[in-house]
Amino acid sequence: MAMRFRLPFARARSPEPPAAKAWLPGAIAALSGEGDARWSGRGYQALAREGFMRNPVAHRATRMIAEAAASVPWLVFDGGREQERHPVIDLLNRPDPNGAGDGFFETLYGHLVLAGNAWVNPVDAGGRLAGLQLLRPDRMRVIEGPDGWPVAYEHQAGGRRQRFAVTPEEGPGLLHLKLFHPLDDHLGFAPLEAALMALDLHNAAMGWNKALLDNSARPSGALVYQPKDGGNLTPEQYQRLKAELEDGYQGARRAGRPLLLEGGLDWKAMGLTPRDMDFIEARNGAARDIALALGVPPMLLGIPGDLTYANYQEANRAFCRLTVLPLVARTAQALTAWLRPVYGAGLKIDFDADRLPGLAAERDALWARVGAADFLSDEEKREAVGYQGVTE
Repeated sequence: MAMRFRLPFARARSPEPPAAKAWLPGAIAALSGEGDARWSGRGYQALAREGFMRNPVAHRATRMIAEAAASVPWLVFDGGREQERHPVIDLLNRPDPNGAGDGFFETLYGHLVLAGNAWVNPVDAGGRLAGLQLLRPDRMRVIEGPDGWPVAYEHQAGGRRQRFAVTPEEGPGLLHLKLFHPLDDHLGFAPLEAALMALDLHNAAMGWNKALLDNSARPSGALVYQPKDGGNLTPEQYQRLKAELEDGYQGARRAGRPLLLEGGLDWKAMGLTPRDMDFIEARNGAARDIALALGVPPMLLGIPGDLTYANYQEANRAFCRLTVLPLVARTAQALTAWLRPVYGAGLKIDFDADRLPGLAAERDALWARVGAADFLSDEEKREAVGYQGVTE
């Protein structure tokens, strides 16, 4: 029996010009949506949510950078000699009375990766520098003067605003750490922002995969009604067909069920299959781009298809040498320049790269080479491997 039906949105057809192609009678067509891609917003909050909090590759890469950099011990020199006891050592080891220095610097490096900026506020107690406080980058604003250069920084949280002078009259002001930005004179550029398209692509791939599992039996396509004697489905037949599709073919438990068609109904598949889109390779390629932007070898993240390094040890050494140490060195230089007015011009903050496990093989080779140099004295050998005189 032929099923007759008129779509709720169907209109009375008017005669078409002879040159125009007429639609098939009673055809149900699915139209594609917008062709433009939709990208996530920029900024610290967007990158934190879509990257660190939702994307496993960005989350793990950020954690690896922050944790590895925060694990590097600090060295303090005064007058060219290493100090075992110094107020700056106490300050760096415990900048926050409620936590250790590793957690503080892990957050600082996380801010640099996700925002390109990190802000450190000195805590004053009775005229001395008693601690350090991190200010979230999205709550900070640079206030420019008439010449376009910063005159103050403004922090806003909980409906309260606080201004900090760039050059305060007493004590150190805010320390602003930033990464290179080619188009901004005052703020840094977040490395994760360079991978924004890859980040959205990777998240969209995971969302598509989840939707496929939740609704895999509702394939993308169109049901076309083409009865031999013409006509359309009745409203009752249309509602029954719609209910049968939703109840019998939607959901992960109903995946793979064959679609029964009758009464002139035909299924026309539409869209590309995951194989046509090279779905898995596109997802892995996006993951490699995220790792590349953050400076983490994909091999360390378990991303397949990357053979840039011969082995895991070589990849770990490149990660420490090319990503972690430059970030720590930048921070050490900034802290030195910031604290010198307080602790004297002879202050220098450095770091001990020997503690990084990824560089252990490099250090072993250096020690063996220097140790075999008989023409060097013991003091010269110590200086060659980075050890200097220590002052208690």
